[in-house]
Amino acid sequence: MAAKLRKGDKVVVLAGKDKGKQGEISAVMPKDNKAVVDGVNMAIRHTRQTQGSEGGRIAKPMPIDLSNLALMDKDGKATRVGFRMEDGKKVRFAKTTGEAI
Repeated sequence: MAAKLRKGDKVVVLAGKDKGKQGEISAVMPKDNKAVVDGVNMAIRHTRQTQGSEGGRIAKPMPIDLSNLALMDKDGKATRVGFRMEDGKKVRFAKTTGEAI
């Protein structure tokens, strides 16, 4: 099945502690049905100092379920994603505007 949300998409969080926050998808894990969004669902990780990096408390974005994310259309509103054929290719489109993504 084609992915409704992909790396680089601008999304808005629909549910959870970060509801209403916006960000860009940096990684998608289709097997787990999760995605990592920059600046959303942050957790503090304690890391030991090494020769290459400084240690301490580092904020790291954690995966969030795909069902809690919605793609943002050109107006900055949450939209659902549909698929249609254009010139023999399957393309994603925003259901609110009908515009190809």
